[in-house]
Amino acid sequence: MAAHREMQRTALLAAARALLSSGGVDALTFPALAARTGLARSSVYEYFSSRAAVVEELFAADFPVWEARIEAAMGEGGTSEGRVEAYVRTQLALAGDPRHRAVTAVSAAELDDAARDRIRAAHGRLVDLVVSALQELGHRQPRLAAAMLQGLVETAVRRMELGAAEDPQSIADAAVAMALYGATGRRDG
Repeated sequence: MAAHREMQRTALLAAARALLSSGGVDALTFPALAARTGLARSSVYEYFSSRAAVVEELFAADFPVWEARIEAAMGEGGTSEGRVEAYVRTQLALAGDPRHRAVTAVSAAELDDAARDRIRAAHGRLVDLVVSALQELGHRQPRLAAAMLQGLVETAVRRMELGAAEDPQSIADAAVAMALYGATGRRDG
């Protein structure tokens, strides 16, 4: 019985990912989850009390995967600049992953304060990944720079999601240049 319930829960989370990927938070409804999994709508409520509960569980499952991929890419970056570049490029590459919708959906979901605190702490760990690289590059306030860098990444992701005129590679290149070389996008000298 427990194995069956876990399979159903896994199927519901996979369906939620697919709905979020194709239609955003508005597409994530209990009738849609029921239709995708073949469960009765009332059965969905046996697993999740609300749409926010689905989003929170997806975040809890998917964010560590996201974080580990970024950390691994940064580990291969070699130099401080390479680690910053990996931090930016990996997040932008992950934006195309269906799990991305689950990670970003939390901002639009109706979450309680405790859930928002857990999510805020997880995002803080993500920002922490790049602080030492920024410190090595000479930033006087590396934690502030890291938070601002994350804002740059989030803006680039939104631009990609909106289907901007630029291709995703150009957006990623511009984001890396901005992260490493400021508003000019060029190295000095």
